[in-house]
Amino acid sequence: MPSAKTKKQIRSIIFAVLLFTIVATGVWMIYQSLTYRRTKFTRYPEFGIVIPENYSIHGIDVSKYQSSIVWEEVKAMKVKEVQLGFAFIKATEGIGNTDPQFKRNWKKSKDNGVVRGAYHFFIASKDGRLQAENFINRVNLETGDFPPVLDIEQLNGTTAAQLRKEAKEWLEIVENYYGVKPIIYTNVDFYKRNLGAEFDSYPLWVAHYYQLQQPRIDRGWVFWQHSDIGLVNGINGKVDFNVFNGDSTAFRNLLIQQ
Repeated sequence: MPSAKTKKQIRSIIFAVLLFTIVATGVWMIYQSLTYRRTKFTRYPEFGIVIPENYSIHGIDVSKYQSSIVWEEVKAMKVKEVQLGFAFIKATEGIGNTDPQFKRNWKKSKDNGVVRGAYHFFIASKDGRLQAENFINRVNLETGDFPPVLDIEQLNGTTAAQLRKEAKEWLEIVENYYGVKPIIYTNVDFYKRNLGAEFDSYPLWVAHYYQLQQPRIDRGWVFWQHSDIGLVNGINGKVDFNVFNGDSTAFRNLLIQQ
């Protein structure tokens, strides 16, 4: 049996380990709290929303719901230091659908110096390969465009396992075709419940609205969709607002290089 001295030493070690764990956990929680609080928001009446000030590169995402966009006015709008420099544009949905405004938005955004990206709205209950072919057949990506984007936000009556299977099929086919890793778009809760670690290697565009903190997700992210009620010159109605998580060099490095 261990001596009294040995027992005392063991108790001291256990206490030290527990104390270290408690202190380390506390420090981490304080760090996280301070990190979130460092995000400063300012209200811009012209845009109709508050905008996080910690990010210098701002953009929107659009589809048929914004109707016919006057891209010249979108590009020209500048309030203080905020000017919209990029746009994600809906291209396709499911197996056979194309957004009716895609061709126009795709051309006009580039004509007016807006960095563009195309996204596919994923239908989890449908074949991933056929959905990938739908996107590939309609989207010609060029130098200076964003990588392709897969918008995953609904189960459509299927299981999470089936969704992951079909989404992986789409992602792999599209990556092989364009030669660049696609971006995944989803919201914080959906990612945690239905995607998770299997998709952590993909760049993430995450939606998290109506809270004055950065997205509460445990993995890294590239874009944050922070509002869906923004106002922009040249667009009738409300539009989603996004920020890029990085500087201008990181932004350029994300774009397709050829």
